[in-house]
Parts: sequence; C-alpha cells; structure tokens
Amino acid sequence: MDAATFRALGHELVDQLATLMADVPSGPVARDESATPIRAALDLTRALPDAGTDPAALLRKTATELFAHSLFNQHPRFFGYITAPPAPIGVLGDLLASALNPNVSSWRLAPAATEIELQTVRWIAEFIGFPTSAGGLLVSGGNMANFVCFFAARAAKAPWKIRETGMAGGNGKRLIVYGSTEMHTWIQKAADLSGLGTASIRWVETDAELRMDLAALTRQVDADRAAGYIPFLVVGTAGSVSTGAIDALDEIGAFCKAQNLWFHVDGAYGGFAAATAEAPAELRALASADSVAVDPHKWLYAPLEAGCALVRDADALRDAFAYHPPYYHFGEQVENFVDFGFQNSRGFRALKVWLALSHAGAAAYRQMIADDIGLARRLADVVRRTQDLELFTQSLSITTFRFVPVDLRAAAEEPANVKYLNDLNAKVLDHLQRHGEAFVSNAVVDGRYVLRACVVNFHTDAEDIDALPNIVVRAGRDLHAARG
Repeated sequence: MDAATFRALGHELVDQLATLMADVPSGPVARDESATPIRAALDLTRALPDAGTDPAALLRKTATELFAHSLFNQHPRFFGYITAPPAPIGVLGDLLASALNPNVSSWRLAPAATEIELQTVRWIAEFIGFPTSAGGLLVSGGNMANFVCFFAARAAKAPWKIRETGMAGGNGKRLIVYGSTEMHTWIQKAADLSGLGTASIRWVETDAELRMDLAALTRQVDADRAAGYIPFLVVGTAGSVSTGAIDALDEIGAFCKAQNLWFHVDGAYGGFAAATAEAPAELRALASADSVAVDPHKWLYAPLEAGCALVRDADALRDAFAYHPPYYHFGEQVENFVDFGFQNSRGFRALKVWLALSHAGAAAYRQMIADDIGLARRLADVVRRTQDLELFTQSLSITTFRFVPVDLRAAAEEPANVKYLNDLNAKVLDHLQRHGEAFVSNAVVDGRYVLRACVVNFHTDAEDIDALPNIVVRAGRDLHAARG
C-alpha cells in the first residue's frame, strides 16, 4: 500500500468512525442476537481467502458491521462492568503508536517510547499520591499489574533464593498470601503460576462493610507462623469489583510494616479515585503500600489495553525479573522494560495514556472521576425513593440494588421469597442485557442476588442515571406479573 492510498483510506476510516461513535448514544447499548448473524455479517465461516480484497471496501464494511454487532461501553447507559469509554485522543494515540510500532523492551529499540513510558509511570504515581521515585511499567490490565507486583513481593520476601531454586529451595516451607473474601480472583492465578499453589491463599473474612477484618488477619498470620509457614504478602483491596468496597488500607499498612510483610494494594478499579476529594479518606493510604496496581483503561479512560504496576522500591522489580545489570548509554543509566516484567516484546501502550494526561490534565481527570462518583451516589438516592427497589450498597462509583415487588416487601426475607427474588432479579438482568435500553451487571451480597450499576463513563449524565430505576422497575413488574 503506497502513501497516497494509506492517506485516503485513513481519512475515510476516521470520518466513518467519527460518525459511528457519535451515533452510539441514540442506539441500543447491546443487541439481542446469537452468533449466527454475526458470523454471516462478516463472513466468518469462510476459509482463508487465496486472493485479496479491496482495502477501501474491506475497511468500510468491517467498521460498519463491528458497530452493528457490539456491546458499547461508551454508551451513556452502559453500567455493566468497570470498562470505560475510550478517550478519543487515546484512539488516535493507538493509531500513532501502531504506525511507529516500537518494541518497548529495551531503550535501544525504542528510545522515545521508553522515555514516554517512564514519564507516564511517574505521572500515574504522582496522580494517586504514590512516590514518583517508584518503579513501574504499563501492562495489559489489572491481572498483569497485580501479577508483576506479586512476583516482586515473592522475590523480596522469600527467605531463600527463590528465583534460582524455586519453591523447592524452601525445604518444604510454604509462602502464604492474605486478602479479603472480596479480593479479586487474580490472586488465584498468581499463586498458581508462581508455584505457591492456591492452598497458600488465606481468604480473610470481612466486616459489615465488606472490608478485610484486621483482627481476623492478625489471628490468621499468627496461626500460620505457629504452624511453620512463612507469611509474606497482604493484599488490600481499593475498590472491590462487586461493590467498590475499600479495605482499611491505613490499618493494614501499619500492620504489614510491624510484621515485615509486603503490603500490596489492588487499586485496579479504585486507585485513581485517591486523587479526588470525593473518595473515602482511607483510599489515600495506598500511598504507604509497597506496591500498587491501577488500570488506566478504567478511570483514565484509555483504550484497552492499559494497566500499570507501581513498586515503591524500583530495584525490587529488577530483582524479580532482570537477568543482566542496568544498561548505560551515552554515559546515562537508561531503563530496559524487559527487566521490569514478564514480556520481552512489548507494545507502546503508554502513548495513549500519556497523550490523554497531557490533553486533559490532572484537574480535569479529578473532576471526571468525581462526577462518576457523584452520579453513582445520585443513583443510590433515586433507588431509595423508588417503591419497588431496595438499595444494598454504595461505594465509589458502584451502586447495588434489587427489584422487590411491593406485595413481597414485608416478607422479602422469608426463605422461599429470598430464592424467588434472587431468580427474579437474575431474569431482570437478563432482560436488560438483551434489550439494550440500559446495561447493568450483578453481584451477590449476603446471599442476595442484586443488580450492580457501575459508572466509569464521561458520557453518562444525570438524565441517564434517573432513567435507570424506571427501566428496572418496568422490567421487574412485567416479569413478576408473568409468574401468574
């Protein structure tokens, strides 16, 4: 493809995308369709073609069909998951990054990209109040950011050369990791793939606010040490996926310091809210952690993929992953990101985040995050005032509630009705997700199946929030009436 053709196709595609993106709010959030029409629309059952296709027609049709058969997290009434709409400058940033196509593994292969990523990491740390001297890198998302920090903790706290001898070098000693029962399941993969095994995880009970119980943590650590195990890592949750619950990070951090345990904060969802005055004060205690995971593709609205691992002691990353000494060039120490994480071949993820932070600035991001939190609180207020709805939790930008028909409200906690309401709300969820008027997900709180609305969306406004309860009630009443 020559430059003139690329220019013409690029202009046409950007024009088409601008129109398609602008039309999203006026359409459904999702469509109720099976795989068959999607396969037919894009001819996805054909064999590999031997002859090529006109690129203009190919791009035009592909863009059209993708927008015709997708779930739109950029829709203002998408409340389903912690998946944000893409900042337009981030979309353009991905185009620019792929045009250059650097391998951001070593400084020599990607000098400008490496320096931009280093600054992006510093900016992210500064934004959430973490030391800017920390080490870090951009990864695919929250799982990988947490994995990087987990392996840094393992290398730092194992009392033997675990990178050389593996778990066998501990002569039967078991490393133990702790987190609340609300902790994300990434920890199971990390324990599994690191060689610890999932039996090394201690799921600590929570209090009435779904926060890790510090007294229970203390008892468990004492019991494990008495049994000859080696506690090494405590994971604090800064915004659980289900309800947005935030552990008492200040208390956990002090406990870890006294016990010589690595304190990691999973802030993949809530970490960026630490920059706002609207967030709970305990969230800002993530600044005392040994490591933090955050996701720019959540509350920085970067296009997928973009996670970030931050480690207070930058050398701990090198100690966990590097196999050669620091790299010097032109008399300066420069960084090779291959020494900081799992990947060798690495894309230029940082550019879209760097551009967005440069474009909007920290103050605008603080305001957008605060707006999302305010909208979720508004939803909780509307739910409280809606006759057929029952509010369960509200934290950060997540509100959970359920539909309870008026005729069952007085007897909602009877065992038969608990089951019926769980089933009914599951049907309400299925109806909403299929019909596309609004999109929510679910959580289970104290054995109750509830609807979960999460606002991480700069397109959402008060009108969208106020509409959601009525949509839920209408669906719930229809389904309840159909019971006969």
